[in-house]
Amino acid sequence: MKKGRLIVIEGTDGSGKATQMKILENKLKKNGHKVKTADFPQYGKPSSYFAEKYLRGEYGTASDVGPYAGSMFYALDRYDKSFEMRKWLEEGYIVICNRYVSANMGHQAGKIKSRKERERFLEWLSDLEYKIFSIPKPDMTLLLFMPPVLAQGLVDGKAPREYISGKKRDIHEADIDHLNKASEAYLAVAKKYKWKILECTKNGSLLPREEIHEKILKAISSII
Repeated sequence: MKKGRLIVIEGTDGSGKATQMKILENKLKKNGHKVKTADFPQYGKPSSYFAEKYLRGEYGTASDVGPYAGSMFYALDRYDKSFEMRKWLEEGYIVICNRYVSANMGHQAGKIKSRKERERFLEWLSDLEYKIFSIPKPDMTLLLFMPPVLAQGLVDGKAPREYISGKKRDIHEADIDHLNKASEAYLAVAKKYKWKILECTKNGSLLPREEIHEKILKAISSII
């Protein structure tokens, strides 16, 4: 049986992760691959309870909630899904995730100014998710990158979302300072862990989704 693969589509808010995951899923299935997908957080599931309350601002602002506590909310949700994901991988599926541990490495690590403290946090996070919770490690992580100001505008084009009580923005998306820090952290971590960084804009404008899709196909060609 062909080995399963875990591909993570990560990115700043509004970068089109869900859209690109769906396009990639359809393309791979058309080419004869077995594909499963997972979205994180798993909105509406019991395992995302704390993450949803956090994103609604019920625990305060993003900066009020420290990176360690914030990471736990999401890590438990991934742990809940990991059993099904592991089964898929054992059965030879290509599993595509919209966000993963990498999201904490951007949004939560971005709360930490000190480089030394950030490195300590990243080590703790990796131990928590991959050793203690033993969730599957990605074969490849793709970072869809765009400037936070542009991304924030694209978020406003989305329909109101149930997990934030019908609002347009969650506490991350509403805070441009948080998005700027997360964006910087994403780029630093992407270089550290050798993710594929895919620019989604050119001359200040969003690239066509088909062009971004082609970048994704080229990036993953070495592992599928």
